[in-house]
Amino acid sequence: MLRLAYDQVSTRHCEEGFTAACAAGRKEVSESMYFKRKAYDRILEWKTKYADRYALLLEGARRVGKTTIARQFAENEYRSHIFIDFAHTSEAVKSCFDDIADPDTFFLRLQTETGVQLYTHESLIVFDEVQLFPKARQAIKYLVADGRYHYIETGSLISIRKNVENILIPSEEMKLKLCPMDYEEFMLATGNETYDVMKEMCQRRKPLGQAMNRTLMRRFRIYMAVGGMPQAVEAYLTYNNFQDVDRVKREIINLYEDDFRKLDPSGKIGMIYRSVPAQLARGTKRFALTSVIGGSRSTEANSRRLFNILDSMTVTAAYNVTSPDVSLDQTKDLDTYKLYTADTGLFVTLLFLDRPISENDLYAKLLSDKLPANLGYLYENAVGQIITAAGRELYYHTWDKKGSTHQYEIDFLVSKKDKVIPIEVKSSGVGKHESLLAFGKKYSRYTGRPLLVSQKDISTEAVYDNLPVYLLPAYMSLL
Repeated sequence: MLRLAYDQVSTRHCEEGFTAACAAGRKEVSESMYFKRKAYDRILEWKTKYADRYALLLEGARRVGKTTIARQFAENEYRSHIFIDFAHTSEAVKSCFDDIADPDTFFLRLQTETGVQLYTHESLIVFDEVQLFPKARQAIKYLVADGRYHYIETGSLISIRKNVENILIPSEEMKLKLCPMDYEEFMLATGNETYDVMKEMCQRRKPLGQAMNRTLMRRFRIYMAVGGMPQAVEAYLTYNNFQDVDRVKREIINLYEDDFRKLDPSGKIGMIYRSVPAQLARGTKRFALTSVIGGSRSTEANSRRLFNILDSMTVTAAYNVTSPDVSLDQTKDLDTYKLYTADTGLFVTLLFLDRPISENDLYAKLLSDKLPANLGYLYENAVGQIITAAGRELYYHTWDKKGSTHQYEIDFLVSKKDKVIPIEVKSSGVGKHESLLAFGKKYSRYTGRPLLVSQKDISTEAVYDNLPVYLLPAYMSLL
C-alpha cells in the first residue's frame, strides 16, 4: 500500500493522483476483467484450512462477481480446473452425474467431456449457477468424501432455496457471502492505494481542511454514483461517462426483475424492489409493505415475497431494536424494518428509472453536491451499504418523545465490544441531531462515543464525533 502522511498531501496532488489513477484503472480493465476483491483472501483461507472437508458455496446477488472470482481463483491457485456453467453446459456433461455412485467413472467421463485433465489434490471443479442443476449440489456430499479434488459452487440464494425441495442438502458446505464492491475495492479498481491513509485519518481524528475534505468527498460521491457492481465499475473505468454506467445498471435491474417475475408472476416482488427509494424518502419509521403491494403484511403470500427479496440479496433489511441496552440481535423486531438496496449505485438508477438515460441529470447534481434536500436518504443507503460490507447486520432504534406525538430515531446502531455506537446520517450539514444526544443520555451506560456521519470535515465535539462519510468504511474496519 502507498503510505503518505495525509497532512502532507495537497489538494492538487490528490486531484492529479485520482485522475492518473482512473486512467491507470481504465488501462488495467482493458487488459483484464478481474478486480481485487477481499473475498479472494477468504477463499484462499478455505483452500488452506477446509477444502479437504468442505466445498465452498459462494452466495450473492446476480452480477455481484461470484463467477468471476471463482474463475480467477481456479486459474491462479490450481494446476488445473474444470468450470461447469450449468446455464450453458451440455447434456453430455450433465449426464456424468448419473454415475456419481461410482466416482472413478464419474471423473473419467467428466475429464473426457470437458477435455481437462484432473490432478489429485491439485485440481478444482467449479459448479457455476449450481441452482440450475440441483443434482450437482446433492453430489457434493459424495465428491467431498472422495477427497481427490476441491469444489466451489456459485449461485443466487433465492434460486438455490427454490430448487432444493427434492434433494439432500449437503452438510459438507461452507458458505461465503459476496457483496458489491466496497469503497476500498472501488479505490483499488481505480488505481488508488491510499485506503491505509484513510485509516490513519480516522484514527487521528484531526480536521483535514476544507480543500482536502472537498476533494475526498467528491471522490466518494463518484463511488456512490457508480456503485459496487463489477460491471458498472468496469463501464466507468472503460468509458468514463455515466450514461454507459447507467445503461449497465439498468440492465442489472431488468435482470433482477426478470428473476422476481419467475418467482412471482404478479410482479409484486419487483414492486417492492423499485419502491425502496420512495419508502426511504417518506421518512417513516418502517417499510410499509402493504402500501406497495396491497393486502395484509401478515398473509403467507406477502411474507413469502419479503423473504424472497431478502434471499435475493438485492436488498438488506435494518430491523428496529426494542432494547438497545442488550444484544441487538436478541431484541430486533422482525415486523418493524426498513429496506435498503444492497448497492447504492443501483439505488441512484432506481431513483429515476422512469426517465431516459439522457434526461437523468442526477449524476451531475450528485457530483457537484447540488442534490435536492429531499434526496438526502441516498446517503443513508450508502451508510447502510458500508455497514453491511463490514460484515455487520443493520439495526436502528426509535422511541417516543415525552409529551409529544413524535419519536426519536437513530439511523443505525453498531456494537463495539460491550458498547453500542449510535450513528446518525446527515446528507449535508450537521444540522440538528437531538436524537443522537437523547440516545446518549437515555442509554449512557451502554453507549459508546456517538457518531454523526455527514459531508463535513472531521471534528470532535463534546459528546459526539463528526465523521465525513468517506471515512466510515475505515472506521468500521477499525471496530
